[in-house]
Formats: sequence, C-alpha cells, structure tokens
Amino acid sequence: MKTENKTISYNPATREQIGESQLHTLDDLSRMMSESKVAQKEWQKLSVKQRGKRILKIKDYLVDNLDSLSKTISDDNGKVRFDALATEVFPAVMATKYYVKNAPKFLKEKKISASSIVLANKRSRIRFEPMGVVGIISPWNYPFAIPYSEVIMALLAGNGVILKTATETLMVGTALRDAINSADLPKGLFQFINIPGRIAGDGFLKSGIDKLFFTGSVPVGKLLMKQAADTLTPVSLELGGNDSMLVCEDADLDRAVNGAVWAGLSNAGQSCGGVERIYIHQNIYTQFMNLLKIKVESLRIGTPSEFNTDVGVMTTEKQVNAVKLHLDDALKNGAILFAESKVEDNSTNIFTPKVVTNVNHNMLMMKEETFGPLLGVMKVDNMNEAIDLANDSFLGLTGSVWSKNHKRAMQLASKIKAGTITINDHLMSHGLAETSWGGFKESGVGRTHGELGFMEMVQPQTIVNDILPGVKKNIWWHPYSKDLYEGLKSIIYLFYGNSFTQKTKNLLKPLPVIPRIFRK
Repeated sequence: MKTENKTISYNPATREQIGESQLHTLDDLSRMMSESKVAQKEWQKLSVKQRGKRILKIKDYLVDNLDSLSKTISDDNGKVRFDALATEVFPAVMATKYYVKNAPKFLKEKKISASSIVLANKRSRIRFEPMGVVGIISPWNYPFAIPYSEVIMALLAGNGVILKTATETLMVGTALRDAINSADLPKGLFQFINIPGRIAGDGFLKSGIDKLFFTGSVPVGKLLMKQAADTLTPVSLELGGNDSMLVCEDADLDRAVNGAVWAGLSNAGQSCGGVERIYIHQNIYTQFMNLLKIKVESLRIGTPSEFNTDVGVMTTEKQVNAVKLHLDDALKNGAILFAESKVEDNSTNIFTPKVVTNVNHNMLMMKEETFGPLLGVMKVDNMNEAIDLANDSFLGLTGSVWSKNHKRAMQLASKIKAGTITINDHLMSHGLAETSWGGFKESGVGRTHGELGFMEMVQPQTIVNDILPGVKKNIWWHPYSKDLYEGLKSIIYLFYGNSFTQKTKNLLKPLPVIPRIFRK
C-alpha cells in the first residue's frame, strides 16, 4: 500500500502492518545512478581479491542474522520460516563463499591460441571489463535469494548496482539492503530504490543503466526488451516456467512423490522453477497417485510463523485469484480434483494445495504458468510421449526426470527443451551457486548463477598484439600488385591446399612477397 511518500508493508497471512519504506522518485533514481557511476570507477580499480575480501563481510552478517532474516522473509512473503531459511538465506550464504572464491578465476585474462601459423605473430587475449552500473528488478516469490546472488556477482565483477525489489516484499528488500551495506563498500556504489513497478523498467533504461536484470512475467519481460532496443541496453530476463516432471516406470516412488510435493507445493507453489505438470508412466501410475494423495492430504497448511507448518500462504490476493482461475478452467473442462490438503486456519491468502487429474493441454493450468500450489497429472504410455508433452509449451525453464537408471535418465533429460534438468530432484538447482539459471523459449534471455551467470556481469575485450619485431606493414596492406596477388595465392595453397602436390609446388613461391612486410 502506497501513501504520499512511503510504502506500507503488510503480513499477507495476518494483514498486520509490519513496516514501511520510503517511496522514491525518478529524480532519486537519476541521483543514485550518478552516485553509483562515480563510486564504480574507484571500485573497479580494486583487484577482484580485494573486492572479495569486502564482500565476505556480507556472509558474516547473514550468518549472524539467520533468525531475523528468515522471520522477515516469512512475515513479508508468507512462506514458512523453514523455507525462508532453507531456500533463501542458506543459498545466499553458500553463494557468497562460492563467488568470492571463484571470481578471480572467472575474471582472469585468457590467452587465445593462434588459429593459423600464417598469423602466429598475432597473439590474442581476452580481458573482462565491468558493465558499469547494473540495474536489478527482482520479484516477490523469492525476494531475498533471487536478487542477492545477482547483486553479489555484479559487485565482485566491479560494477555498481541499483536494486529495486518487489513492492509486495519491501521489508525483505530493506533487509537485503542492510545486509549488502554491512560490507565496506564505497559510498553510493550500491543503491536500493523503492519505485512503482510500472515505471521501474522504463526509468532504469532512461537513466542510463549499463545492463538490466529482470525476473518476472513474460509480458513485462517482452516490454522491457522492446524498450531496451531503443538504446541497445543489454538485458537479462528470467520469465518463469511451466515445469514438467517425468516419472519413469523404474522410479523410486517414495522419492518421486516426496519430490513432487516439495518442488510443486512448497512456497505455496510460487516458484518459477517448481513442478506444475507431472507425466507418469502407466505401469506405476496408480501406485504413484495413491502415495501422492496421502502426502498432499497430510500437509499442514496455514500460519507461516509456526515452525510445524509445511505450506504457508500465498503472497498476494491477486495471485490467489489467478490460481483459482486455472483450477476453475480445468474443472469446467473435465478435470477431476483428485487430492486436496486440509486447513484449519484463519490466515488470509490461503489456497490449499491440490492435485488435478484428467487434464489435457487445452487447459490453462497445463499450458500457462500457474504459479500456485496446483499440480496437474497425466498418465503416459511411454516416456517418448512424456517428452513430447513436456516440450509442448512456450516455456522452458526447468524440468526433471525420475528414474533409477541414471544413464537413461540423462538421455531423456537431454531431450527436454528447458534450461536446467535435474535427475531425481527438482527446483533445488537455483540454490547451487555453481549451476547457471535461465530458460529456453519464452522463459527468458541470458543466464544468472554459476560461471555463465557471472560472465553476464562483464563485457569481454579482445586485445591482439603483434609480437614480430621490425614489421612495417601487413602483407595485405597497400600498395597492391599482380605479384602480391599471386604471392597470397601461393600462401593459401601452401598452408591450405587440397593435395600434397599443390602444397609442395608452392613451398617457395611465397618468399618473394614476404620481405615487403619489413619495408616502409
């Protein structure tokens, strides 16, 4: 809720006010950009190891404040305290150590081997320059973990950062701000801004941001990409998914069911990389579904602050209604409600986890991102059919294959058109700092996390050095002549001829034109 100059935050489960944040303007954004650009020039001069030493202080801050951070995330987002700790704060701690340790290796200048002996005197290398000041617009579903790693990578790479977190979870945003500011950073290098989402993207791009990272919906991502084209500002977009889970006939059923429940229903299903569609081999379908029903119906739903609660509330009423729309569409078109969790709780924004069968790909929940605790299940005759169904989507963020035969699972995984595939697991790869995160198709552009994500924070610069002394001009420089033309032909025949005879005939022919490179 916004007032004239501040935003008030409410607990989605209780509607109680939990804090407020100053509301900024586009003029504030311009000022922050100027300050960050000045600070970035000095920050860039430090070695990556010096930057890493300062960034490590943030890890210490996180460890010292595990409980308060987890509580803030739970109170502001509606997820349970354990999810806040396990999927947001803990991955942030691990990511800090990983990126600080590996940043020097990622950013080390790389020598490039010569591609031909003809130009072996041209020695090339690649070095990496920071982008400058990067903008990060992050979502409310993982309000700490998603922006955190991007901020850390950007800073380690030598950039300034302006962060805008979701209005729905501003208390998490301010907690993240405090965590980053616990490091000894140059004044103004890192900036936190609270501006409405409807003006944020355009504001960032017009302010002169050097690169924009956005996590959110497909329509908004497409709009930002169009706007960025005017200034050719590079963008990295993570735009969600409608993830598939493929359960083979030899899968460990207990593991697969437990994985489906956690990856599909934790965080109230509000995970862009969570399970939404399950395709089960006909031979184990009945067993799987019986186990799934037991697990879903035994989930404890309700108050996020209670440590024994398994699934909390959804973050916004708007998202509750979006999930209801998908469920109503499915039931209206022949789907069957197979299993549902029970709830005895007066918290608001509760949508009880549900499993729906008799679904098909004409239903909204099977072709669009639902982003809620709703699982659609289909029985398949074989895993080739499962692959076809998994790929029948305009989204492709992540997916999973469940089988005891790891070789076969790897083969199936390679056929799924998605950015990350896990074997006998799902969703957790976002917590692995070493693995890249990003999708195929309309799930986004670019990558975050891991080395691939880290390199999104820099731009490569190639330097070519001619090490041959005494050279006055390249062989292809002016003036031209027939003799020079024939000499270049002979060089091509000598080194790239199609036969041994052609090569040997031209063994000495290049000699007359070689001396010209040493003449003025």
